[in-house]
Amino acid sequence: MRLKMKEYLIKSSLETKNLGKRMAKMILKSSLSRAVVIGLIGDLGGGKTTFLQGFAKGLGTKEKILSPTFVIMKKFSIFNSPFSNFYHFDCYRIEKPKEILELGFKEIISNPKNIICIEWADRIRNMLPLNSLFLIFKMIDEKTRKIIIKNKL
Repeated sequence: MRLKMKEYLIKSSLETKNLGKRMAKMILKSSLSRAVVIGLIGDLGGGKTTFLQGFAKGLGTKEKILSPTFVIMKKFSIFNSPFSNFYHFDCYRIEKPKEILELGFKEIISNPKNIICIEWADRIRNMLPLNSLFLIFKMIDEKTRKIIIKNKL
């Protein structure tokens, strides 16, 4: 998925969730024939999980989205879409990038029916496909965030 670099200045968690929801709906309307891989990068409290709560809602997921810090990965079903699965990874506890392979990561990112979002994606940067999309979350103040969408790190 190729997008122009874009920046958003977000002033609330609701705005963060709404951006996630809009992005998910845009992906569902796309006619991609490969997995969608989105890396999220930013400090603790930067809005990554909040964004993914809106993103999952935009995909039609009814389950509550929490960061899978201790289990590292969660899988959700997507219905009425060319995509079947939404994978939510949290690489905060990953020490060596190759650890992610033990979870079947290569197979997951190779399946065109999958949408994969990875918090702390910078920790497994070398494992990500070249066509990954990146969202960088920067804290401006307690409520304000800048979210930068890029095609490369």
